[in-house]
Amino acid sequence: MKKILTWAVIILFIIGIFLLGRCSGSGSTVNEKAVNNVLLIREIAELASLEVQGNASFKQSNVENSGEWSDNLKRVFAENTAWVSVPYTAKYGVDTDSTNFNLTVSGKTVTIQLPPPKLLSFELRMNQMETSSRKGWFTFSNDETYTEVQKKLYDTNRSQLEENVMYQKQSMNKIIAILRNYYTPLGYELKVNFTNSITHLDTPGLK
Repeated sequence: MKKILTWAVIILFIIGIFLLGRCSGSGSTVNEKAVNNVLLIREIAELASLEVQGNASFKQSNVENSGEWSDNLKRVFAENTAWVSVPYTAKYGVDTDSTNFNLTVSGKTVTIQLPPPKLLSFELRMNQMETSSRKGWFTFSNDETYTEVQKKLYDTNRSQLEENVMYQKQSMNKIIAILRNYYTPLGYELKVNFTNSITHLDTPGLK
């Protein structure tokens, strides 16, 4: 709801700019204010988050399925295997401040510098969790096993999503598309630079 209200305020702000320009006859000045509104552009960039949904799973077992007699014996008497699967929602986007955001205007070209998108949130829908287990004859149920597996599931899958370059690039493309939709009606060309010390994500001059 908060995100929807924020977008509504931004849209009304843009509409107000154009109406003010028409009424005052100073469309050029108002247009320049819209182009150089750093706080508004930062807000748009931060709101242009990419939402990804998927299924996180993790399996923990003390048997190796090696086929050896000792492993088969353990499976019968002492196996302790637990599997957990949980749907998740992850969001990627940029977190900007005055040190990693820059906006410059040269003629009819706007150049914006942003930090590369990153994983902003990772939420597990625990009410939809699925579990299964296999236990040997002499292995008793233990709730701590599932607690441990759930923690490993969260840590492992979050780490994988943090390193997911494909989602980060999709987030870049979404941010560029939304910013371009803002600047194109104003008659400006947009260039976006995502810069950071992480070199494999640098995309200077990206249009």
